[in-house]
Amino acid sequence: MTNWLRMAAVALTLSLVTAPAYAEAPATKIRFTLDWKIQGIHAWFYWAKAKGYFKAENLDVTIDQGEGSAATVTRILSGAYDAGFGDINAIIQNAATRPAETPRMVYMIYSKAPFALLTKANGPLKSLKDLPGTKVGAPAGAATLKLLPVLAKNNQIDPASLNITQVAPNLQEQMLLQGQVDSIAVFSATSYMNLVSLKLDPDKDFRWFFYSDHGIDLYSNGVMVSPKLAHEKPDAVKGLLRAINRAIRETIADPQAAIDLLATEEPLLKKDIELRRLTYVYGSLIDTPEARQLGLGDVNDERLKSSISIVSSAFELAKQPDAVQVFDRGFLPPKAERMPPAANH
Repeated sequence: MTNWLRMAAVALTLSLVTAPAYAEAPATKIRFTLDWKIQGIHAWFYWAKAKGYFKAENLDVTIDQGEGSAATVTRILSGAYDAGFGDINAIIQNAATRPAETPRMVYMIYSKAPFALLTKANGPLKSLKDLPGTKVGAPAGAATLKLLPVLAKNNQIDPASLNITQVAPNLQEQMLLQGQVDSIAVFSATSYMNLVSLKLDPDKDFRWFFYSDHGIDLYSNGVMVSPKLAHEKPDAVKGLLRAINRAIRETIADPQAAIDLLATEEPLLKKDIELRRLTYVYGSLIDTPEARQLGLGDVNDERLKSSISIVSSAFELAKQPDAVQVFDRGFLPPKAERMPPAANH
């Protein structure tokens, strides 16, 4: 009888050892939207998926292309997506009226906003003081255009003195090159590579006036999640950020490998262009002095409050949202794991 009990105990122990393989919780499904069509700056999301980092966090992540940085917010608001890569300034605008439903930014990627005025190096615009009387081209509704009067006021320029010409987004650079406008209000990550595609040198042939260098120091794109996902599945959000954070670091360490992998997802990708876009954006918008101080993903609280105030004023929001309604650092990996790696070109 004693031997039988021993055998039963051994069998029970073996069943308990093997049980977790069958009792493991099902993977959390996360529908993730990008801000635009697949580009080099999205390489880390696909790297995390291809390398199994999402799976290792027990996540089943579906990545879809986007329709704009602001559209990421509305896509999550609608319930169609759980998380995405988009613009914190659009979060601010929506949090003013729908704070409980608006997604929160949980990992800041673009520590420096890509909003800029672009002009030819030999053009009439040598400094912002030359803006009055010159022609500025910008697409209707673009954030760069909405913030232009704020930029002007901040630099003692009468917004009424600005001569604005509305242009189609795909014709901005051509109109500047043809002299139809003297400058264009752009998203640097896009225009820089458009100029490269035209066989021009964005650094030597053009002059860039970043809003952030002239008093409009905003944040920009990062990872945001729905309040529902953050509340119901906080561990899934932490896992999502761990996977993306690891992928960003590895992508920067070997950008060519990341672009090669991305090209398997989008065969029409121009690998040389997207490799340069990736390294340019990392060097100009992500690897900033602030990111080197706080680590990737985090923000400076006072700067965030200031940017919320700037956006609230520029878009004439009825109410200025609180910082906690816009950004939540509670899901970030430890700072030591988020330090920006040196770019490997």
